[in-house]
Formats: sequence, C-alpha cells, structure tokens
Amino acid sequence: MKKIAFYGKGGIGKSTTAANVAAALSLQGRQVCQIGCDPKNDSTRLLLGHICRETVLDKVRTSDMDSIKAEDIVHTGYNGITCVEAGGPEPGVGCAGRGIIVALQLLDKLKAVPPMDVTLYDVLGDVVCGGFAMPIREGYAEEIYIISSGELMSLYAANNIAKGIRRFASRGSVRLAGIIGNSRNTPGEKELLKAFAEKLNTHLVAFVPRDRIVNVAENRRQTVLQFAPDSEQADVYKGLAETIWNNTELNIPTPLAFEELEELAVQFGTETK
Repeated sequence: MKKIAFYGKGGIGKSTTAANVAAALSLQGRQVCQIGCDPKNDSTRLLLGHICRETVLDKVRTSDMDSIKAEDIVHTGYNGITCVEAGGPEPGVGCAGRGIIVALQLLDKLKAVPPMDVTLYDVLGDVVCGGFAMPIREGYAEEIYIISSGELMSLYAANNIAKGIRRFASRGSVRLAGIIGNSRNTPGEKELLKAFAEKLNTHLVAFVPRDRIVNVAENRRQTVLQFAPDSEQADVYKGLAETIWNNTELNIPTPLAFEELEELAVQFGTETK
C-alpha cells in the first residue's frame, strides 16, 4: 500500500493535482482514498461533485464522539474513490492544525478507511505547524510529493517543506518522492524546477502544463479525467499517476539556503530576450 502526501504553497494546485491523480489511479484499477487536510474542505470537491457536506470536524462538533460511525465521515466519489475531509474551525476561530490531528486520530480509532492501494493526503500549505506536519510526523504518509511552480515564493515554500521532511526522515520512514511542477508559464520554469530538484536531492517527477481545460473542468465540479478523458491534459495526469505508482526514488532532502533559491531564480527565471 502506498501512503502519499501532497504538500505545497497555498493556491499552487495541490487539490486539483491530487484529485486528478486519484481519478487516474482509480481508472488504472487501483483502490484509492483521498483525505483532505484543509479547513476549506475542498480537496475532494472534484471527486464528489460538490463540497463535502459532512467533514470529520463537522461531525465532532455536532455529535457525541462515541456515537460517530465511519459511514458518517467517509464518502464515495468518482469511480469509487473513498473521500474524507478533515474540515476545520470556522474562519478566525480555533486552530486548523489541531483540527487535522483530531480528525486523523478519529479515523484511526474508527478504523474508518479500509486498506487501499493508495491513500493520498492533500495537506494545506508548508510545514510550519505541528498539525499540518502530522501526516509526515506520525507516519500517515511515507512518500511526500511537493507541488511547486517556478515562482520564487512557491520554491521557498517547497524548500521549507523539504526542511520538515528532513527533520522527520531522521527518525522514521518518510522520504521526499519528488517535485511535481505545476506550470505558471514563468520564464525558464521547467529548467528551474529541474535544477531546484537536483539541489534538493530529488527529481522532477512531472511538469504539468497550464491548460484552460483544467479550469473548465473545475467549474463543472469534475476532474479532467471525467470531463475531458481524451484530452492531452488527461494524458498528463494519467502519466503522472503511473509515475507515482512506480516511483522508487525516495530520498532525504537537502534544503537550500534562501540565497541559493534567489540565485537559481535569477539564473533560470530571468527573461533575457
């Protein structure tokens, strides 16, 4: 069983990538569970066809803990994909990271998710909070993919995540499995991401081109695999899913100093003509 987590800067496309990869893996005949670890509870929207109507923390807030059943918080999405949303507090109230801890512990207690070929955690932001680091720290995920564009702040977040992985790799089985480039069409982007990955002691697993079909599919509350299964972008996600399934190149990362990131951005990301 593969236990995978997608991390990256907020807004970089983690949930879109995760949902499309989950869909592709399921279409390849694998049993897949996607667990959204974000208070917006929108990770599984494209798989369910709507925002998850009952997150783990929704149920915790409105029910006695001993009365909660697995079927209350585990949902079935596109092509039989198991979907769970941790949820979180209302905006401005409480700690979202703490909410993830409570949600994952409850899933464990209930044995809510049966064994899967792939369990995929879609986690908010970079690793600066113990709650958001829990999938790494507690061994829920062992293969960590960082999603990044060639923008400096996206690389900065990716580098911070690598620091967290390095810290926990020293005492467990978690490893960096690679960088997934999610294009923003910046100058020299793919070459920059390749160079960044090499310095980080990993590899660029895939470079996902920017394509309007992704936004059109999202507006229809569908993955590209469902909305446009014969499109070139669907083929990209299918290829990424197969690469993830077969990937054995798992490493302890070597994070960069911020000055090195800036040098890389200047070297590859500056328009020269």
